Amino acid sequence: MKIENIKVCAFDAYGTCFDVNSAAENVAPKIGENWLAFSNTWRTSQLEYTWLRSLMKKHVNFWKITEDSLDYAMTLHKINKALRNELLDLYKTLSPYPELKECLTKLKNKKIKTCILSNGTPELLNHLVSNAGVKNLFDKILSIEKIKIYKPDPAVYEMTTKKFSCLPSEVCFMSANNWDIVGGGVYGYQCVWVNRNNKIFDNLGYHPKNIIKNLKELINLV
Repeated sequence: MKIENIKVCAFDAYGTCFDVNSAAENVAPKIGENWLAFSNTWRTSQLEYTWLRSLMKKHVNFWKITEDSLDYAMTLHKINKALRNELLDLYKTLSPYPELKECLTKLKNKKIKTCILSNGTPELLNHLVSNAGVKNLFDKILSIEKIKIYKPDPAVYEMTTKKFSCLPSEVCFMSANNWDIVGGGVYGYQCVWVNRNNKIFDNLGYHPKNIIKNLKELINLV
């Protein structure tokens, strides 16, 4: 379904623009055949810690949460602790999905503003986009560190409309995380779920009108 009257395309970073499994995959021979299960535990715990921190009103930044969730996952999966620093360094340079640069370039050609809206710290996000060679293709990098509460709090999604002086309905929001899509959709965004792995959407009172397999398909919608 074509998306009309869009001023801004906002992108979640982790899992949407950058592959959260690439850190563990790069050291898979050292971890063993269960590297993906370990990586999934790391990511799941990371997200759970953001939600719990927000509910408890005990904020720590995303890097601290990434460290804490890694320690938990390494203990659970009995991963050699000597790999800790290597995994953390790799997380700072997660691999971009191959279609990211082409997608952003085409949006620029259409004169559509672009931004990242992420739980990540400004330092982490700037490092990611610089490493991927796409920093100049984003108009803004928006981090929750400015308000110190994590997605899916409505205040996070409000950051985009405030920054670009637009209505929620004038924002096209992309995320691979369906709970994030729900958060943006409830706020009023026109949301596009990037469903790379044929997952089932959660039952949380909102469902996106558009679902794509990768960011390359976005260009046909806007």
